[in-house]
Amino acid sequence: MAEKKNRPTPKRRDVEKMKSTPRLAPAATKEAKKLQKQQARVLRARQRDAYLRGEEGALPPRDRGPVRRFVRNYVDSRRTVGEFFLPVIILVLFMTVMPIMEIRIASIFLMYGVLIISVIDGIFIGRKVKREVKNRFPDAETKGIAMYAWLRSTQMRRLRAPLPHVKRGEKI
Repeated sequence: MAEKKNRPTPKRRDVEKMKSTPRLAPAATKEAKKLQKQQARVLRARQRDAYLRGEEGALPPRDRGPVRRFVRNYVDSRRTVGEFFLPVIILVLFMTVMPIMEIRIASIFLMYGVLIISVIDGIFIGRKVKREVKNRFPDAETKGIAMYAWLRSTQMRRLRAPLPHVKRGEKI
């Protein structure tokens, strides 16, 4: 025989109510939610500012370390063809809607020409950066450094993150 449970069977509505209500924390008030959102917004703004300033703790792993800082400064200290690629593409976009066929064709040649020159420039930048990193940081890993430098060189200077810390033409 089964033992008695020494309590009455709960009503179905009570069991369903117990299942539906969360047992963790009570729902926050409207003011508390608003305050929490505001604090999160301020925290995100601080983190973004620290990232843009290039603070080591705020950088993602791909941007951390003295080698990556050197590569950023190396790329930021010079003018590259890749940083003009986006403005050229916008110009090409307007040129392709012109009714004159010669202008359309010239715009396509311009686009591919700048693309090819940008890739060649990226190859040269990658080689130079690898050589400099090997000279300055003999124990550092150089895997991915050339691509990192080329990708940074293809961004417009004003849109780079972290922001450039050196002026153009500055010696590194």
